[in-house]
Amino acid sequence: MDYDLIVIGSGPGGYVAAIRASQLGLKTAIVEKESLGGVCLNWGCIPTKALLKSAQVFDYLNHAADYGIKTNGGEVDFEAVIKRSRSVADGMSKGVQFLMKKNKIDVIIGYGLLKTKGTVSVKIADGTVKDFTAKHIILATGGRSRELPNLKQDGKKVIGYRQAMVLPQQPKSMVVVGSGAIGIEFAYFYNAIGTKVTVVEFLDNIVPLEDEEISKGLARILKKQGINIMTASTVESVDTNGDGCRVNVKTSSGNIVLEADVVLSAVGISTNIEGIGLEENGVKTDKGKVLVDDYYQTNVEGVYAIGDIVKGQALAHVASAEGIICVEKIAGHHPEPLNYNNIPGCTYCWPEVASVGYTEKAAKEAGYEIKVGKFPFSASGKASAAGAKDGFVKLIFDAKYGEFLGAHMLGANVTEMIAEVVTARKLEATGHEIIKSVHPHPTMSEAVMEAAADAYGEVIHL
Repeated sequence: MDYDLIVIGSGPGGYVAAIRASQLGLKTAIVEKESLGGVCLNWGCIPTKALLKSAQVFDYLNHAADYGIKTNGGEVDFEAVIKRSRSVADGMSKGVQFLMKKNKIDVIIGYGLLKTKGTVSVKIADGTVKDFTAKHIILATGGRSRELPNLKQDGKKVIGYRQAMVLPQQPKSMVVVGSGAIGIEFAYFYNAIGTKVTVVEFLDNIVPLEDEEISKGLARILKKQGINIMTASTVESVDTNGDGCRVNVKTSSGNIVLEADVVLSAVGISTNIEGIGLEENGVKTDKGKVLVDDYYQTNVEGVYAIGDIVKGQALAHVASAEGIICVEKIAGHHPEPLNYNNIPGCTYCWPEVASVGYTEKAAKEAGYEIKVGKFPFSASGKASAAGAKDGFVKLIFDAKYGEFLGAHMLGANVTEMIAEVVTARKLEATGHEIIKSVHPHPTMSEAVMEAAADAYGEVIHL
């Protein structure tokens, strides 16, 4: 055997799995067809946050007078904004290269697939094919922008998230189809820098996986920012024959036509499971996902799968956690299976959205009798001082035992606050334990303590 472990794919699932395997003494190689770090570092999580920061800085400049600062406002240099985003992504990818060297992991650049049990075949850029053997093989091939039959992407007028990050010039108008995290983040970014944006969502609420109160609260704020939001609506067709796009949208009150320079399709992701040797080796799949057990072993011994291509949320931090659990099991450790109901979800528009656990509706449907506490940032001293009074924290507890069922946050920097709840739920903290955990003042995080207190009729600052 050439290796103890070969990982196909170097995204946040693959490269993290490779590093943990090396730490545990496994001779490891990683196969990557494009850039180390995968979509997350190169075309997803990291470069989008760079774009969003530029939009936030521009927004601050335009509202500097609110803070007693006189400026002449700002002007967006779109090319420079894109360049900065790509520079941040490139830096992170180089960081992964360093980590591979530090951990003595062999990097094989090329298109990898499962040839047979124990063998990975890699097509190198020059067209040659090389085979590598390993006792264990992890598939971490990730996902790509999903295409709808009536919304084919041409990469110019109808685009996916990759093109949205590197457009040659800023569009004057844009229709965003889909209002999950990707759609809302791009809608916020382009609207903030001056593009006229319309969001079209098939379901009744934007960010439809979130608690309904969060969805409605965010929609109100985004509408105030100037984003046109159309829910319970579907894009029937897009005519790209003219200079721009004519978008035919079906609504509850009839069809309307929107005109825009660009249409961004943000309707989710498709898994990269084609052409990687699954069918040839009898690896079972279902509805585009590889079937695995609690430790990511497929039905074929020695073959594993993690990340977007398996059950669970298609999130970078989920893939990383899965990768660590998988290799620890391979190495003979006894890791605890991942609790998919304690995975935080974040949307990095402004204000931000963060949540974990049950929504109010899901908790009721699961049969819980619940206590709900809410604390608005309008009552927070830190939020007032920061000029960030939009939003609130909503916590849900089991009325009988005090179990921390879920948390839902809308506000400035709430993506930095949600980890407190994830840790508390992991440690099985109760509502009263949150109330009695002294939070620093003044901070945004006090809202967590106050919301818990509100659930039990003990809130101080409301």
